[in-house]
Amino acid sequence: MSNYFIEGGHRIGGELAVHGAKNAALPILAATLLCENSILHNCPSLSDVEAACHILEYLGCDTSRQGDTVSVRWNGAQIHHNIPDSLMREMRSSVVFLGAILSRWGEARVSFPGGCELGPRPIDIHLAALRKLGVWIEEDHGYLNCRVPDGRMQGCELILPFPSVGATENILLAACLAKGETVVRNAAREPEISDLAGFLNACGAKIEIRPDSTIVIEGVDSLARQVEYTVIPDRIAAATYLCAAAITQGELTVTHCEPAHLAAILPHFEEMGCRVITEEDKIHLQGPGQLLPVRSVRTMPYPGFPTDAQSPLMAVSTIAQGTSIFIENIFENRYKHVSELMRMGASIKVEGRVAIVEGVPALHSATLQCTDLRGGAAISIAALAAQGVSEITDIKHIQRGYENFDKNLSRLGAKITRSR
Repeated sequence: MSNYFIEGGHRIGGELAVHGAKNAALPILAATLLCENSILHNCPSLSDVEAACHILEYLGCDTSRQGDTVSVRWNGAQIHHNIPDSLMREMRSSVVFLGAILSRWGEARVSFPGGCELGPRPIDIHLAALRKLGVWIEEDHGYLNCRVPDGRMQGCELILPFPSVGATENILLAACLAKGETVVRNAAREPEISDLAGFLNACGAKIEIRPDSTIVIEGVDSLARQVEYTVIPDRIAAATYLCAAAITQGELTVTHCEPAHLAAILPHFEEMGCRVITEEDKIHLQGPGQLLPVRSVRTMPYPGFPTDAQSPLMAVSTIAQGTSIFIENIFENRYKHVSELMRMGASIKVEGRVAIVEGVPALHSATLQCTDLRGGAAISIAALAAQGVSEITDIKHIQRGYENFDKNLSRLGAKITRSR
């Protein structure tokens, strides 16, 4: 198993183009089941994306990659309506394939998904919505047996108890080919939702996203046989590299990004003393000589502060001059990286969903374990500013969401090597 070795004390600077969004690419890949041929540009090369392609291949598709372009083609081979447990466990968002399989074939058998262990992320909202659309669902010893008795789902009105991203994605995939109209209230509003709707609309779906968190889906009989689409940039990757520049007093420009997607994040960098300049598709950040604390970071559904950016920003706050407060409202177990930061000398107290960070003058190196995808990015960011050489283990988590993470950091000035 490969590890990272990071020598702290080197500034991050230069220019970096942001890769395509992991959280947009995965549901769009699931949506390619509803077409015969799909070409996706700006599709990141990540282990989660590779896992999604493995699922597509099992279901009867041919997939290929050339640079950042992934092609998916239905090969007409034997149809599988099930996804084996081994494939479902490779990534948590694999459950989004459920809506696509049911939409195309009217039956499915899948196991409960795997991925980062961030505390309970129940799929009850997904299942309740699918049942209202007419799906019969039976839980069978860790598997879900699903069937559409009438062969085609029926549109309806859905009010989500929480704006779940995954549930909203499954509803879009299921309802776009259902009979009649589906109205989803309190739907998730993340840019990745808009991107999935954009792909489906490019295929001939009729999806309208309204400003009041309502989505209206008019079912169509079929989608286009061929579509070409470009995935949006990864806002969390952009935020992560900006954190790397901020903690090292560096100066970085991230390009090929959507600054509007980071509107809830950028003000916190300015609060910490960073100079931030945005252009149409660029963000320039200059780190201060001494970081200031953030008064309060409260994770919320979009357009609020994203939970995925909480741990990288917390890493930056560990050497700020004062007290920072983080309140995690999305995942109850998203502070697993805290113990690793404390190994480096960080002063953090966690009480339930609240983490209080007292900035320290300096961090020191340590052997650190990636606890999850964003937690792994957080401890890597901390290691960039720590005294000495830190070893980062279990980097498979980082590879799930960051393309060429070590190579990018190295090109920007970090001293980082990867063991073979």
